[in-house]
Amino acid sequence: MTSSTPPSASPDAARRLALLWDPPQPSGRGRKARLTLDEVVAAGTAVVHETGLDGLSMRKVAAQLGVGAMTLYTYVPGRTELVDLMIDRAFGELSLPEPGQPWRAALTRHAREHRDLYLRHPWILQTNMWRLPLAPHVLDAEEAGLRILADAGLPPARVVELVGLVDTYVRGAARAAVAERSEDTESGQSNDDYWDSMSDFWTTYFDPRRYPTMTRIWEAGGFETGHASFDATLDRLLDGIEQAIDRAAV
Repeated sequence: MTSSTPPSASPDAARRLALLWDPPQPSGRGRKARLTLDEVVAAGTAVVHETGLDGLSMRKVAAQLGVGAMTLYTYVPGRTELVDLMIDRAFGELSLPEPGQPWRAALTRHAREHRDLYLRHPWILQTNMWRLPLAPHVLDAEEAGLRILADAGLPPARVVELVGLVDTYVRGAARAAVAERSEDTESGQSNDDYWDSMSDFWTTYFDPRRYPTMTRIWEAGGFETGHASFDATLDRLLDGIEQAIDRAAV
């Protein structure tokens, strides 16, 4: 029987990982470095808050710092590595639940912390969330989320599935909130103002015969409460997870 070994990382991947886990330390010899890596990462974050992730470039980061673009390459090899560092720096802001807390309180905190992080740094949602960097603070957050449900007694596959379900809900809710905030700013209309401006639609175009289910729910008052709050929907999601935990304990 032959054993297989995992393929070694490509030079680009190895460079990305080394910058996250073993960044070069300032030398105590020679002339003092003009910048620090943390200053470069902070400048990149400032740029994306102004322009969005699509507007991020090494040239703009250099301008933010008042240096030439080539200077940055002595700290960060390129834009990809800079975004990795920016994401990890942002995830370092999370206040993660400590081990031993009741699972429901801990998972609620986990969800709220991530939601608030995405609202502070909406540019993170412009990245591929399925390929977050293998970075220390990113993995700290994932470890905390998995630990909550693993300690609650769920089997491993269900832990991964249900933590992923919560994360997907949080990201979706954050994207909707960011989009609404952007729309408010750009249009000058709140959500309520927008729907008020469209009120003629219901008497001019809406046909109850074409949309009987919508009409029935409307007449029964189903739309009166509007969209459920983030916490209310999260509670319903956690109710389902609680049932899964109860079944696993039987």
